[in-house]
Amino acid sequence: MMKLFGLMMILLWPFNGFAQKGSQGIASYYHTRFHGRKTASGEIFSNQKMTAASNRLKLGTMVRVTNLRNGKSVIVKINDRMSAGNGRLIDLSHRAAQELCFIDQGTCKVVVEPIEEKDAFLYIDSLGQFGIKDSF
Repeated sequence: MMKLFGLMMILLWPFNGFAQKGSQGIASYYHTRFHGRKTASGEIFSNQKMTAASNRLKLGTMVRVTNLRNGKSVIVKINDRMSAGNGRLIDLSHRAAQELCFIDQGTCKVVVEPIEEKDAFLYIDSLGQFGIKDSF
């Protein structure tokens, strides 16, 4: 029984504390070859949607991602998982990376903050995607 409890704690460890505050780390973005493939949530990945992959957050979580270099922010939905051991905090869709202005660099340092789903829908853009704002 203790072994099972210990295993559950290890599996759940990445989620502990993340929801209460933001976390800093490196963001990257999906290669175009993933466009049209099924994500871990079962959704079909599109480089034009405001989505992301994370191994630390639950699928379906809405997060605000802020580029620490320029202060630009986007809101994305976590709908996929990253390959284990890549060392990055989050992988963003191409569109989200464009809005954060780091396409040319390939990666950037970000803060990722979980937000309430109801707050995310306050920021819908003209294409019906989750909000893109320079500041909140």
